[in-house]
Amino acid sequence: MLSLGENKFEGLLPPCLNNLTSLRVLDLEYNGFEGTFPSELFHSLKSLKYITLDESNFTGIASLSLFANHSNLQVFTISCFNNPNLRIETENPQFVPSFQLKIFSVSKCTMNEGSNDRIVPSFLLHQHDLRVLELVRLNLSGSFPNWVFTNNTKLNTLNVNNNFLTGPFKLKSTSKLLDMQYFHAFANPISDEIPPHIGYVLPNLLSLNMSSSSLFGGFPASLSDMRQLNSLDLSNNNLAGYVPQEFGKGANDLRFLKLSKNNLSGPCLPGGSNFTHLLSVDLSNNNFKGKVPNGIVKSSELRMLDLSANQLYGEIPSWIGNFKHLAYLILSQNSMSGPIPQSFCNLAELKYLDLSQNRFNGTLPSCLNMSSLRYLHLQSNGFMGPIPFVVAKSPLLLTLDLTRNRFSSHIPRWFKSMLNLRVLLLRGNKLEGSIPVELCRLKNISILDLSQNKLSGGIPYCLNNINFRRKDEIDEAKLGKYFVPWTTRGPLFEFNHTSGELVQGEYVMNFSWHEEQGVNFMSKSRYELYEGNILDFMSGLDLSDNQLTGEIPLQVGYLNTIHTLNLSKNHLSGPIPETVSDLMQIESLDLSYNKLTGHIPSQLTQLYSLSVFFVAHNNLSGMTPEMKNQFSTFDPSSYEGNPFLCGPPLQHNCSSMDKPAGRNAQSYHSEEDGFREAFLWSFTGAFGVFFLGAVTCMYLNSYVLYCILHVISKRVDRLFV
Repeated sequence: MLSLGENKFEGLLPPCLNNLTSLRVLDLEYNGFEGTFPSELFHSLKSLKYITLDESNFTGIASLSLFANHSNLQVFTISCFNNPNLRIETENPQFVPSFQLKIFSVSKCTMNEGSNDRIVPSFLLHQHDLRVLELVRLNLSGSFPNWVFTNNTKLNTLNVNNNFLTGPFKLKSTSKLLDMQYFHAFANPISDEIPPHIGYVLPNLLSLNMSSSSLFGGFPASLSDMRQLNSLDLSNNNLAGYVPQEFGKGANDLRFLKLSKNNLSGPCLPGGSNFTHLLSVDLSNNNFKGKVPNGIVKSSELRMLDLSANQLYGEIPSWIGNFKHLAYLILSQNSMSGPIPQSFCNLAELKYLDLSQNRFNGTLPSCLNMSSLRYLHLQSNGFMGPIPFVVAKSPLLLTLDLTRNRFSSHIPRWFKSMLNLRVLLLRGNKLEGSIPVELCRLKNISILDLSQNKLSGGIPYCLNNINFRRKDEIDEAKLGKYFVPWTTRGPLFEFNHTSGELVQGEYVMNFSWHEEQGVNFMSKSRYELYEGNILDFMSGLDLSDNQLTGEIPLQVGYLNTIHTLNLSKNHLSGPIPETVSDLMQIESLDLSYNKLTGHIPSQLTQLYSLSVFFVAHNNLSGMTPEMKNQFSTFDPSSYEGNPFLCGPPLQHNCSSMDKPAGRNAQSYHSEEDGFREAFLWSFTGAFGVFFLGAVTCMYLNSYVLYCILHVISKRVDRLFV
């Protein structure tokens, strides 16, 4: 046995390894060995039973025909993560193996690159003793290998995730695969129904994942025969109909249930369901109707519940407060109503709470424990009154979305304590008063939306203290995704060095999968959903549709990493600051419907990322910016409603607004020059007559002259004093 796995060895394999002709176990996984694939080595070591090459840096071609005569070979595993220079070849040349594998695992590799069809390796047709078969992320095509089930009755694990395998998907109803525990085939365009007898054929299955496989048809009632089923994921398919009664009564060991993004209808869970061990339930994006199902009441260890985007109604049941470990609760996009129950005060571990787009009312219970909360979505409901102070008890909060409710009074000054806040959305409420300068302390904000309220006063000069995604100050935490952990059991195969055989065991596997968080924000004249990775790069400030007055502060131009700035529909006056031309990453700039005056800074043409620009309906004057770079794409609607603006793309010619043009230009200049000359002669004559008269008057009346000089003397003395 030679086990070098999970070290940091680098360089070439020593050639002396070729002499170990009796070697049975060779473990080279998770190292940095380089060079071409060691074909000569494996040609010499024909006694090998166990070969694992996961995460190596070998290059070239690894042809499995090299092992055709290795009659003792039982285990072969290789993965090529981040190594595109190693290619696996199974078909050229084709071969009939002398070995019977128990484990064959290839993942994230380039396989059979020269073949037109990257089929499941044909030599596997000759394997009848497989325990584990993993062919993951290999771009395999062709029909699903149903023959694997028929040929390998002791198969424990089949994983063909992330390929291009198509239907038909068939299982022989006359046989049972009692050893089969793990069946994963997600992200394949199988496009077939789940066999109705799947639970009969695979009764001991622990984990079934066929998500994103274009499955259609109904939910098989035979899934209730899988008494040990621990994890079921059939999400992102086209399944329809009701979840059968038998399922809720049979799968009592279920911990992970994900049926989201299907067309399932009826109640979320069938009547009489009695799940006791559920940790995570995701039934979102279906057509389920009724109230929150009570079939999960006894799952006291529940961590996640997502029932969003269905047709649920009624109030939130008070028993949800019994799930003391609940971390993710998502009930958005339903027709639920009523207040938030007081029992929510028991949910001390909540990290993500989304009740948006329902009909909830009232306010948040003051006893809520929000010390662990990171995402709070309450938008599009009927919550009212001042923004509740209990929100201030969320020091870890990243996202606060209170859009389109009935919150009133002022923006609270205690927001200054929420230093981790990255998204603050208060759009479409009844907030009034000025924008508090305390918001400037929220340096980590990337999106701030205070639009469609009744805010007055000026724009705070200190807003440039907010970084708006300034990369040198932002932390590494991802905003657009949140990670949900879950636990299941997994197979463990170990090589017994004494007997030289594989020994099967089991261990607990801790996983997590990511869900995307999204927020709606107005940018580029559209109200759009920003989610996932896109949200991590979005930044914007929207103060539109309020009653703000005063000038636009120069400091607005210091927000040099902002993508969207909307100050429209206010009462702002004064000029457009030239510092706005420093917003080098700006994509959408809207200053329309204000009382701005003066010229449009010509430097704005250097904003190469600008794709939406509006200064319409102000009192701006002078020439429009030169039609170059991005400004060559803006039409008259960007400038309309400014009667003293001229130049393209407007129809007002700047020269025509000052003087006539064309044939009348010469006569116009002559008339203008004559008038100017006559005016100058008249003015000179009048001034001369006035001057002589004043001197004569003072000369004839010395007393008047004396008085005038006396007054002037006193004024001069006072000035010096």
